Amino acid sequence: MTTATCPAKRAPHGTQEWAASNVNIQDGCEHDCRYCYAKTMAIRFKRADAESWSKPRLRQHDLDRTFTRRTGRIMFPTAHDITPHNIDACITVLTRMLAAGNDLLIVSKPHATCVNRLCEELKPYRAQIVFRFSIGSTDDAVLSYWEPGAPNFHDRLASLKTANLSDFQTSVSGEPVLDDNPDALITAVHPYVTDSIWLGKINRLRNILPLNCPRDPEAVRHGEALMATQTDTAIRALYRRHRHDSKIKWKDSIKAVVGLSSPATAGLDE
Repeated sequence: MTTATCPAKRAPHGTQEWAASNVNIQDGCEHDCRYCYAKTMAIRFKRADAESWSKPRLRQHDLDRTFTRRTGRIMFPTAHDITPHNIDACITVLTRMLAAGNDLLIVSKPHATCVNRLCEELKPYRAQIVFRFSIGSTDDAVLSYWEPGAPNFHDRLASLKTANLSDFQTSVSGEPVLDDNPDALITAVHPYVTDSIWLGKINRLRNILPLNCPRDPEAVRHGEALMATQTDTAIRALYRRHRHDSKIKWKDSIKAVVGLSSPATAGLDE
């Protein structure tokens, strides 16, 4: 008689590294990032196509929902962004989650106008919030190519400074790193980060680009060039340069290259 063995449980990865659960309120996103995995999944399961994704639609049933206190931090959003188009709806839902006693990780490629409102209207809940702003490069040409509808670097850095000066906990996500100079990004954001700076590789790009950017050989060329900057040798050198910086944290894509273990439980943010 043999004893069946259970398959090994996969370590938390992706958004699970940051939060125990997530909330979203719309389909699609006008930022229309070329590497967006949420867009890829929507296309794969026929919920959108490459053109319709950039015309988002709020989901009324998610706007109407109520919240109780959850175990662990909630990440908002994960499958779209916070933009001038949806800021009113986002603040309504965020306030509902916070009033229920939840701790939130608010993640965005930030518009300064939106962050100004978030800081003002969510001020009573400061102790429950970490802002994590997605900034993959200091180069506006790079940002505008990979994230064509998202704010430029100046707007994102201004957002980070605003949140910092408003006494919120602040963090930056450099996942994905979008160029071969992540040190410039670290230097630029470091003074305004109170929590962490996350670095990670571009993921699944060869599978994503044919769906997100169909019949676009230029996107393929850009993708190959970006992946060429993220060889194991380059990643190990990046890790050696910043391994002793207590603010720097490494996403699972880098942990796998440099031999770091992943947390066993979702949402530990480490």
